[in-house]
Amino acid sequence: MQVLRRLPRNAHPDLLVGNDHLDDAGIFRIDEATALVQTLDFFPPLVDDPFVFGQIAATNALSDVYAMGGVPLTALNIVGFPDKELPAETLGEILRGGQERVTEAGAVIAGGHSVRDAEIKYGLSVTGRIDPRKIFTNATAQPGDRLVLTKPIGSGTLTTAAKKGMIEQNDLDEAVAVMIHLNRSGRDAMVGAGAHAATDITGFGLIGHAFEIADASEVTLNIEAESVPLMRRTAELAREGVLTRAHKGTLAHLGEKLATNNVDPVLVNVLCDAQTSGGLLISVAEERTDDLLNALQQNNAPCAAVIGEVTTLDVHAIRLS
Repeated sequence: MQVLRRLPRNAHPDLLVGNDHLDDAGIFRIDEATALVQTLDFFPPLVDDPFVFGQIAATNALSDVYAMGGVPLTALNIVGFPDKELPAETLGEILRGGQERVTEAGAVIAGGHSVRDAEIKYGLSVTGRIDPRKIFTNATAQPGDRLVLTKPIGSGTLTTAAKKGMIEQNDLDEAVAVMIHLNRSGRDAMVGAGAHAATDITGFGLIGHAFEIADASEVTLNIEAESVPLMRRTAELAREGVLTRAHKGTLAHLGEKLATNNVDPVLVNVLCDAQTSGGLLISVAEERTDDLLNALQQNNAPCAAVIGEVTTLDVHAIRLS
């Protein structure tokens, strides 16, 4: 964001969502009823199985389109691969995993680009479709809204533990299932419930992305820390110091804008820790909350948890209690 602030602003009448508020994707209007949703995301492996890694990376990229309320149409593969050190079959499995998730999303792989790299990297550039009159951004949360989370927290801790050999595969299975679950279930539910705002939870953790909503909407988000669902063993491993480094950056970035109100510091760290292919954080009017929760359950979302509320802006953007 510090770099983006130094660049000229992208001013165009049909650029409906750019990088002004760190939204999940850009949106460009084609006509009164159609706009394109565009995003790009890729990263190194966080699991050993190349097929599963492909699934996770693709799901993560598709999530940005869903977070805006869009429907994915096409995707382009983005690949960095050490072809001198690893067999081509490994790359084939990564691409197969990505294609499986794109197909499940009802979209198509239209091509891509690869480069030689010292480390595997994979992801997608995704283009989706949306009605420009029905866009979800992080700048439209309203005081009185309830905050609903659609996936449990813990992928950062569990994948870090797996890399360190601290857990068995069966302990990682829950995180894998959550990470490859398409946020289509959340998208469909929030559209049906007429929610106000949304974002997906990824590299800045729940608190970091919640802050983006608070900052863009000029409100305060009050989050009940104990109401946030955690994946099994997350709290236990975090207490042993198993976290990504991202939580430190999030805490430093928020500084005094975050009030923790005597919440267990370990839980604060978990809620600030990076997530991969996390769920949607949805801001919905109180009277529509049950509609949203029921729709999430009917759509088999990994969770449907009310974790807080939106209030008028005070000295803290985020209050954890």
